[in-house]
Amino acid sequence: MADALFKVEDLHLSLPDLARKPLFGTAPRITILKGLSFTVPEGAITGIVGESGSGKTSLGRTLIRLLTPDAGRIIFAGRDIAGLDDEALRPLRRDLQIIFQDPFSSLNPRKTVGAIIASPLLLHKVATAGGEARDLALEALTQVGLPASFAARYPHELSGGQRQRVGIARAVALKPRFILADEIVSGLDVSSQAQILALLMELRARMNFTMAFISHDLSVVRRLCDRVIVMRKGEIVEDADTVTLFDKPQHAYTRLLRDSIPLPEVSDGWLQDA
Repeated sequence: MADALFKVEDLHLSLPDLARKPLFGTAPRITILKGLSFTVPEGAITGIVGESGSGKTSLGRTLIRLLTPDAGRIIFAGRDIAGLDDEALRPLRRDLQIIFQDPFSSLNPRKTVGAIIASPLLLHKVATAGGEARDLALEALTQVGLPASFAARYPHELSGGQRQRVGIARAVALKPRFILADEIVSGLDVSSQAQILALLMELRARMNFTMAFISHDLSVVRRLCDRVIVMRKGEIVEDADTVTLFDKPQHAYTRLLRDSIPLPEVSDGWLQDA
């Protein structure tokens, strides 16, 4: 097995329950993650699945420290980042990127596509001047299968699949070590889904980044991911390589998920045919 890029130990997370917040005072907290321990192998795509409310999105955002855990360790590339403050995390942000579920709301409507991709390059000092950032942004657009002319367009001028490609370009332009993909194909039509998944597989092979892929679609996870973590009510009920998990699931909940969602027998080339 590959070395672990992430090693998570006894991770706990709670968040304010805003639905029960009193008029005065603080909201009570609700437990989200309950003592999770697992590893994310370097260079692999790890799927995180579970029903709505299982905690999978909160887990992903805690991994990249958009959320601060209550307790536990998140060891990233040998360093515990669980308790780091914003200033200490800043040098690590380039290596911890996210592709959001909604490609429209995550893109600034007032900026061109080129500026959207170039801004993080300047922020993280990957580029030191505007011209260099523009060149790298154009290169990133090419990598995700969009023409250079799209740099002058605005998000509202693009289709959903094209906007998601821009979100991917923004992430991969920084050449991160880890990318969190949070339900990134759930709002796309079947054809666009297949194209985006094929793109991710191509980029991973070329750039060798590590990815956590959050999804409720087990057929997608089955085809894309090397390993799968199954979550239920804030706990991990199963963690195994993809073939083993789908062929011989050990937990009743995993079997229920597998059996309740159509899982077509897909050919190895179905994404390439899209």
